[in-house]
Amino acid sequence: MPLVTTTEMFKKAYEGGYAIGAFNVNNMEIIQGIVEAAQQEKAPVILQVSAGARKYAKHVYLTKLVEAAIIDAPEVPIALHLDHGADFEICKACIDGGFSSVMIDGSHHSFEDNIAVTKKVVDYAHERGVTVEGELGRLAGVEDDVKVAADDALYTDPAEVEEFVSRTGVDSLAIAIGTSHGAFKFKGEPHLRFDILEEVSKRLPGFPIVLHGASSVIPEYVEMINQYGGKIDGAQGVPEALLRKAATMAVCKINIDSDIRLGVTAALRKYMVEHPDHFDPRQYLTPARDAVRESVRHKIVEVLGCNNKI
Repeated sequence: MPLVTTTEMFKKAYEGGYAIGAFNVNNMEIIQGIVEAAQQEKAPVILQVSAGARKYAKHVYLTKLVEAAIIDAPEVPIALHLDHGADFEICKACIDGGFSSVMIDGSHHSFEDNIAVTKKVVDYAHERGVTVEGELGRLAGVEDDVKVAADDALYTDPAEVEEFVSRTGVDSLAIAIGTSHGAFKFKGEPHLRFDILEEVSKRLPGFPIVLHGASSVIPEYVEMINQYGGKIDGAQGVPEALLRKAATMAVCKINIDSDIRLGVTAALRKYMVEHPDHFDPRQYLTPARDAVRESVRHKIVEVLGCNNKI
């Protein structure tokens, strides 16, 4: 099947009380691992590309790799999504370049300016059959070129969501309820503002909500990285139980990036230490790809609940 938009994915997810995983992709092995997991667990999937990924791998390489994934796994509904589009021009380039979904992140603007840039993207995208995700509120943390200090993070104001959605026409909305980008999400006890999520869902019944910065920073990977020469002490993510609860509410899309990075790095470090005489990239990239597949399978079944949904 060709690329799909998120419209039908989110409708089924909302009604079924589960979420779709949106996994960031940067190279062939990561795409293969994610899609193999989706095949094995019979799950729809969103492959998302950040500005940093486009800079690293180039737009055309990533889109052609996703085309290969569609040919290799025709039974899996796959959406190709731009993560954190900074402005209209980036969103337009991805819409014109074959993406089926884009995010315009106007959260760093004023409310009115956020509405203006988001509506401009929506108008352009909808004319071409592409869905759009907007954002209200601002997450802390670092992801590629997106860097927000903790003091500058803002929870989403539920009183603004109805006006924002009605004036922009977005298809989904990313909100800030306490998640953050990167591998160091919490210093104390992790918690999410489910009261905000509940209020938003009351004001926007049936409307798909998105959580960014939702990696769990899997402890086994952190331990493995540190065991084999790395140094990422203090890494802490969002507990999976909290994410599963969100997925049973109005959250239809959960973004996961850091967990994939950690899995790849853990597998590579372990392999390099255990096989110091090996130098063939295929040898050490194979366990890295396997780590992606198994971590995504785990997320699909235990966190997202979207297995056996195709």
